[in-house]
Amino acid sequence: MLYDYASIGFFTFDCLGRPVRRIPGPTEFDFLEEITIAVSGAAGAAAIVAAKYGMKVLGVGGVGTDDMGDWVLGKLGQHGVDTSLMQRIDGVGTSSSIVAVQDNGQRPAMHMRGATGSFEIAPDQFDKVLDATFVHIGGAGLMDRMDGEPTVDLLTRAKQRGCTTTLDVASARHEDMSMIARLLPHVDYFLPSVEEARLLSGLSDTRDVARFMLDRGVRCCILTLGEDGAYYHHADGTRFHIPAFEVEVVCTCGCGDAFNAGFVAGLHRGLGAEDSVTLAQATSALNATGLGSQAGVRSFDHTMEFARSAKRKTNTLAA
Repeated sequence: MLYDYASIGFFTFDCLGRPVRRIPGPTEFDFLEEITIAVSGAAGAAAIVAAKYGMKVLGVGGVGTDDMGDWVLGKLGQHGVDTSLMQRIDGVGTSSSIVAVQDNGQRPAMHMRGATGSFEIAPDQFDKVLDATFVHIGGAGLMDRMDGEPTVDLLTRAKQRGCTTTLDVASARHEDMSMIARLLPHVDYFLPSVEEARLLSGLSDTRDVARFMLDRGVRCCILTLGEDGAYYHHADGTRFHIPAFEVEVVCTCGCGDAFNAGFVAGLHRGLGAEDSVTLAQATSALNATGLGSQAGVRSFDHTMEFARSAKRKTNTLAA
């Protein structure tokens, strides 16, 4: 395969500030300690983390012909992500967010959907897009032209070529489940947050949610649980819970996306399921120590050392 990882879908430009404790009045202003910009999105953040971990990465998505699009492509290129299939789309802006990061790391945001809803992969691009060991769809539900049959077709072809496929959603709604259900039989690892999976399934219990997804054809469901860690449930019956690491949280932007790339990086390095989820959990934890997606993630070796030495939270969820 030409690439280790093809990251397809939602790429966004984020402007973040912290700590935001209130919205100033019309004639007021507040001082912030830190402001930054970052590439984020379920495909964008994962692509950069995978590249930081030494994988050869192809980014596939859309940006506008604006300054934000220039910056996103430039930042991806700085990290070694191949952007040759990133589309510049006239008449629509780059997907962008203004993120108000609170003292506890939570991040209410205002988002412009932009170019993510306008890109599409033409059949003559399939050979390059799928020339990858791992194919990640990040942002199902936001890709207006790709959601549904185009992504079903892409994942079907990926499996025919022997690719390992992963899937994450964005801003999940219960009504998206019919579209997601068509994708799941072609997905090896479905990696939503438990909140997203609950919205999709209409269920609340973690195990019930995972079984709901398995019943719809996915090979393995991995639910990220925030400060409670992650829950792994495979169709072969393997299931376990990995607790979270204790860190001082700065910002939770991109933690799930970092988790997704960390998990695949573990598989790519030949780690088993539990070690790969542990690496993913460590990646997510480090992501939370900086402002903006990927800010706290340095390298594979740094994350492995963190995973060996960092303190874990108490395991409160039995597998």
